[in-house]
Amino acid sequence: MERLGGEDAGQSTSIGRVALASFVGTAIEGYDFFIYGIAAALVFGQLFFPNEDPLIGTLAAFATFAVGFVARPVGGVVFGHFGDKVGRKPMLVITILTMGLATFLIGLLPTYAQIGIWAPILLVALRLIQGFSVGGEWGGAALMTVEHAPEGRRSYYGSWTMAAGTAGVMLATGVYAAFSGLSDEQFLVWGWRVPFLLSIFLVGVGVFIRLKILESPTFARLKEAGVQAQMPIVEALREYPKSVLLTAGMNVGFSTFIYVLFTFMLTYATGQLGVERSVVLIGTVIGGLVQIASVLAFSALTDRIGRRPVMLAGAAFLALYAFPLFWLVDTGNAAVIVLAMSIGFFGSAAIHGPMAAFISETFGTKVRYTGASLSYQTGAVLGGGLSPFIATALLVWSDGASWSVSVYLVLGAMVSLASIYLLTETFRNEL
Repeated sequence: MERLGGEDAGQSTSIGRVALASFVGTAIEGYDFFIYGIAAALVFGQLFFPNEDPLIGTLAAFATFAVGFVARPVGGVVFGHFGDKVGRKPMLVITILTMGLATFLIGLLPTYAQIGIWAPILLVALRLIQGFSVGGEWGGAALMTVEHAPEGRRSYYGSWTMAAGTAGVMLATGVYAAFSGLSDEQFLVWGWRVPFLLSIFLVGVGVFIRLKILESPTFARLKEAGVQAQMPIVEALREYPKSVLLTAGMNVGFSTFIYVLFTFMLTYATGQLGVERSVVLIGTVIGGLVQIASVLAFSALTDRIGRRPVMLAGAAFLALYAFPLFWLVDTGNAAVIVLAMSIGFFGSAAIHGPMAAFISETFGTKVRYTGASLSYQTGAVLGGGLSPFIATALLVWSDGASWSVSVYLVLGAMVSLASIYLLTETFRNEL
């Protein structure tokens, strides 16, 4: 196994171990963040935002889902500041601990029927902590793999961090699917809580693994030279304003698409089409497996031919598939729905997988954690954070017609397409 990170092999960390640590930790954080999305689609509207119209309750639940995204750029800036001054590794340990505690406490929350208005207030507060934590997680995990990776393999190893997010979705979905056989009453009383409570055990595993790796060699050299940025956010915005804007835009279309596919689709298929929730959950798990393999394959390809060609193709797919996705789902056929979701997960991997390397390579080492986190998380807010809410609102406005959501997906994809086109190729850059 190739070893990097120092002249003394005994003081280095293998790239395989770093990739594993980033994958496991990010998957656990993804699990914590995404189980909220599933619960928002299935139960939070009834338990925390009771309303005579179930769709309005779901809208309120999705609004709190978006709140977590609003906190992500803040977390990215705060953790990025210390990640650029103190190091990548300490931030990764802190973020996973913070996320795990907030998730566990959500599983213990009383409902609106038990404590009234304090229930949604506490839910929103814990969701903000989740968003703050995950905002700092991605940048650290992505940089640890990309900065440890050998030249010519940065996108492939960086994509393990991107695949981890999908693994987190699958894990969250799989756990909820395991409880799908419960009666509605059992699920509302205690079934939804179990996935949140299980997080505390997963976090222990993630912390143990992350404590075993060493600091990024790129940052270690920077720290040894004593040239860390004094105010990383100021320097990032002053030196890389265009890069921050365009890399954020690159993530807008993907985040819009994937959160509609993962979160909104659960509400749409069950509420509008009467499809069993297990069908969508199975579609997410199968599609997630497809995406993990595709993320690794597409990212390895960008190490050979460049980031932009593959990612431009991925953005084009998001636009071209927006209408066919809903045409297939609207059939109501279980097998067709699973196929439609799997195709969506596959095609979107072309833009998703190479992001870790592309964004990391765009910023200099001194402000890389801050710049990468700020841009990626801002795109996630504008895309993923708002998409379930906007898609649900569009469905209400159009009297349940899916074309309105498809148009929304196309617009998001065009933002990504334009942003990638305007970015400079980076795959031959030195870190």
